[in-house]
Amino acid sequence: MRGSLARARWVTAAAGAASLALVLSACGGTTTSTTPTAAGGGGGVILAASTEPQNPLLPANTNEVGGCLIMKLLFEGLINYDAQGKPVNEVASSIDSTDGQNYTIKLNPGWKFSNGEAVDAKSFVDAWNFGALLDNAQLNAYFFEPIEGYADVHPDAVGAKATAKTMKGLAVVDATTFTVKLSSPQASFPLRLGYTAFYPLPQAAYKDIKAFGEAPIGNGPYMLAGAWVHNVDIKVKKNPDYKGTFVPKNAGVDVKVYTDQNASYADLLANNVDVVQGIHDNALASFTSALGSRAINQPAGVFQAFDFPLYQPEWKGDNAKKVRQAISMAIDRKTITEKIFQGTRTPANDFSSPVVAGYDPSICGDLCVFDPAKSKAKLAEAGGFTGKFEIAYNADGGNKSWVDAVCNSIKNTLAIDCSGKSYPDSKSLRDPITKGVMKTAFQAGWQMEYPALENFLAPLYAKGAGTNDSHYDNPAFDALLKKGDTAKTLDESIADFQDAERLVVQDMPSIPLWYSNTTGGYSEKVSNVKFDVFGVPIYTNITKK
Repeated sequence: MRGSLARARWVTAAAGAASLALVLSACGGTTTSTTPTAAGGGGGVILAASTEPQNPLLPANTNEVGGCLIMKLLFEGLINYDAQGKPVNEVASSIDSTDGQNYTIKLNPGWKFSNGEAVDAKSFVDAWNFGALLDNAQLNAYFFEPIEGYADVHPDAVGAKATAKTMKGLAVVDATTFTVKLSSPQASFPLRLGYTAFYPLPQAAYKDIKAFGEAPIGNGPYMLAGAWVHNVDIKVKKNPDYKGTFVPKNAGVDVKVYTDQNASYADLLANNVDVVQGIHDNALASFTSALGSRAINQPAGVFQAFDFPLYQPEWKGDNAKKVRQAISMAIDRKTITEKIFQGTRTPANDFSSPVVAGYDPSICGDLCVFDPAKSKAKLAEAGGFTGKFEIAYNADGGNKSWVDAVCNSIKNTLAIDCSGKSYPDSKSLRDPITKGVMKTAFQAGWQMEYPALENFLAPLYAKGAGTNDSHYDNPAFDALLKKGDTAKTLDESIADFQDAERLVVQDMPSIPLWYSNTTGGYSEKVSNVKFDVFGVPIYTNITKK
């Protein structure tokens, strides 16, 4: 997910282990606690620091951290993920297949949306069809691409129109059963079903989808507790009809919108906010001593980078690729992570994360190693670089220091005029990226949506993917993704995904920077605060003192 990381992609998503410093994309993580608790228990309202959602709150159109947090609080999917990223059945009682292509999904009975509607098979099938349909322009539509008939509802050709309203691979059998037929076998398909895009929708949503996006009705552990006050807060309260395994131990969550990490951290120190996900880089050297046992600093499935707008003429062609490779080798990742991030980041040597199966520290090779001599030679091979090189970032995420440091490293190594280009907030940055009109390189990152190597590749670099912000297009890469998807087991698919990743390394549409630890903290007013492997606080487990 992007977020200040999640190609909300960072915002920033969809994110979690990521600092608000980056705009993440993708939605990762779980809101569930690790132990069941009886309904009705649990303290007061938790005050959480976050960012303003980029878009109306619809499952298939939310892929950045601010929006994903709200969706995770309000909705529950077929599955969820525990603190270690292991899938756990929730609305689904079973997800069965004998061939990896045809799935029968059975639901646990008794689930309801907070307006009283039943959560049934139609709730999922209709929501997925809505999310996939080209006319609805949902950012997460590509998640439905494996389903047979996707091309009919979401044709790939520019200017093409949908020839169907629904995917023929989806069928309601009865109130608690539906079937899914994929275009080809995909071993990882069930693992994806906890992602935001696959949440159900009540029939009430389709009566006025715009209004629903402002006041969503979910089936999760919480429900809205008032109107969404834009740029101020979104309040949720415990959902008394929640049927999941894990019931909130608190009365609700007041998600407060911040545009400055310094402000959220100051409020944390003053106990004016309970949970902060992301510490500004100027506090990284001191936050653990200031917060003591209430400081959070742990590995997570978060990758940070900056992307190039490959749709701009100056970044097309073989010479431009060599320039990108030269820039990558001009960045002293080790010094930057040590001096600016105080050990809360680790230099990246691939495009995924050490927490996922298939991570290979040798994949990027020399291209991710600081080497001034090789960097200069590669730039000379490309014919040099003229003009100004800018990296866009959102000022509300604490990004200026690392952008300046990266630019200084590039300038000192290659004599390229590099500087940061500041946008006031994550939404201002994300809008031109999402529209495909960004003129400069831009901060990026990814918070995993489900724990698989493929999740760090397909959403970000597959042609037409909703968070392919660079507009990368390599048919050989897409073919390797499909090959990996058709493997009989997840283990067998890893070699194909690694081969696909090697192509991304050579093309360098994005420059890997570092893996991000989850950094955050909590106030003296709350207990039982833990962050999951996605880097997201487990809000349902938090209690107010």
